[in-house]
Amino acid sequence: MNKNNDSHNLLIGYLAWIFGFMGAHRFYYGKPKSGTLYFFTLGLLGIGWVVDFFLIPSMEKEADRRFVDGPTDYSIAWLFLIYLGIFGVHRMYMGKWVSGFVYLLSGGIFGIGWLYDLWTLNSQISEVNVANKT
Repeated sequence: MNKNNDSHNLLIGYLAWIFGFMGAHRFYYGKPKSGTLYFFTLGLLGIGWVVDFFLIPSMEKEADRRFVDGPTDYSIAWLFLIYLGIFGVHRMYMGKWVSGFVYLLSGGIFGIGWLYDLWTLNSQISEVNVANKT
């Protein structure tokens, strides 16, 4: 992978950390299992949340190594997912117009699709970015 890969933004990570007791920053950096754990335990009773303040720079570097940078911006897609996800705007942004329209008509497939995208959005964006590079 490119050494200059800059798929994820440190500032967005810290902004998500504010809601980190719900796992937001962990989902953003591609750690859905621990994000879910943080969601159900309020950031490991606040202790993990505080510790993560210091770990965010390493999470950002790991995400930059793991996910493919490209024309589809991770931060924009994540903001769309969080604020407009049930309307499918994040899917439309990635060029997935059919599923985006289905989300629009079904409230993010009744919220279940939105939860699925919390777990898989980084991988979906990487696939789109790889496809757009070839």
